[in-house]
Amino acid sequence: MSDENVFAIGAAMPGQYGPATTGVTLTETNFEGAWNVQGDVRQPDFVAQARQLFDVALPVAPNTTARTQTLTALWLGPASWLLVAAGKAEPDEFDSRRDALAAAGGALFDVTASRIAWTVAGAHAATVLAKGCPLDFHPRVFPEGACAQSMFGGVNALIVRRAAGPVFTLMVARSFARDAWRTLCKSAAPYGYEVLPTRFF
Repeated sequence: MSDENVFAIGAAMPGQYGPATTGVTLTETNFEGAWNVQGDVRQPDFVAQARQLFDVALPVAPNTTARTQTLTALWLGPASWLLVAAGKAEPDEFDSRRDALAAAGGALFDVTASRIAWTVAGAHAATVLAKGCPLDFHPRVFPEGACAQSMFGGVNALIVRRAAGPVFTLMVARSFARDAWRTLCKSAAPYGYEVLPTRFF
């Protein structure tokens, strides 16, 4: 099967690919809201306003996340976070939050349409990711809740460990989705992989 067919069939149709023993599952993972928050955590007003608006404390330790039942906050840098929500905000909610955060010295940007994500899980999930990425995914180094920006298959990527077991989410810019998906399929093929129906973050 050619790379193009692996991409086309794997992306369009859930199913089993490669050897019959499944070592990896790949699941396109949607989020109905994603926002970039920027600000200075040394400013109490900004920290308090961000927590009030999103009901989550922005993580301050590098490469960590904070989660509630409906939202995940990912550390991107000392003054930047990605917030990913499973539920869609009301149409006027973004504007009011943006204005409230700006009044506290911060900034808010809607980046919902900018990324595509997959959940990579299974016994060989870390190995599959490591084939295209220089990060060390051993749980002692990359534990549950860790996130990091790096390269995957030659494109910029954000990777999150979602659970203590081998469950990761890989995010890339939507314009690089085809390249990232091809790399995932090629890396997972030797172990056998199953494409599962789309899920939410």
